[in-house]
Amino acid sequence: METQDDSRATSYTTLPAGSDFRHELEIRRSRFITVLRRSPDEDTARSLVADLRREFHDARHHCSAFVIGPDRMIQRSSDDGEPSGTAGIPMLEALIKRETADGVTDLSDVSAVVVRYFGGILLGAGGLVRAYSESVSKALDLAPLVERKRLRLCDIGVPHADAGRLENELRSGGFVMAETLYEARQAVLRVALPDEPAVLEEAQDRVAALTAGASVLNPQGTEWVDVPR
Repeated sequence: METQDDSRATSYTTLPAGSDFRHELEIRRSRFITVLRRSPDEDTARSLVADLRREFHDARHHCSAFVIGPDRMIQRSSDDGEPSGTAGIPMLEALIKRETADGVTDLSDVSAVVVRYFGGILLGAGGLVRAYSESVSKALDLAPLVERKRLRLCDIGVPHADAGRLENELRSGGFVMAETLYEARQAVLRVALPDEPAVLEEAQDRVAALTAGASVLNPQGTEWVDVPR
């Protein structure tokens, strides 16, 4: 199974972690309550459906869709009793076709559930498709989004006396600095960089220039980090 570290993607757009986002539409007397949740795995996505079945236990339908992973390899949907293809698939398409920054379609790690209370007026197949698609799209219009980037953590070993100066120069140059480690024989500065070969090469040249070739950038592991848009 692919993991986030195996991904070809180095960034994608998602919801902030920690809280659900809700939005409600009324269409021809039917209530469509959309709930969005950050879902890094299928268990989290399916737990949203279970939670809403308990909360809205008297609703007729709890339709769902989710897309998971930096490369968006996991995509699932459910009509939950609505006519086949009129709810889950339109919801999923609203997620995967969502344009985020610069017209990119990279929304992921998001699950959507639309709870429907039937209002007594039949919408027909076309009406249902539009209603479920619009419900998710309108919720996404209003929901906060964050960019999730894969950063490469890199170590730079320097003498203790040079650590403060080099850290300040790297910060001034726009580098994202993690916690500095002070060991017995040296200080280890830690830098977080976009996990892209060109960026790493440029950073290596910068460190060499700032230390007159005395220190090098040592790439370590990667970490996914949320960056507000």
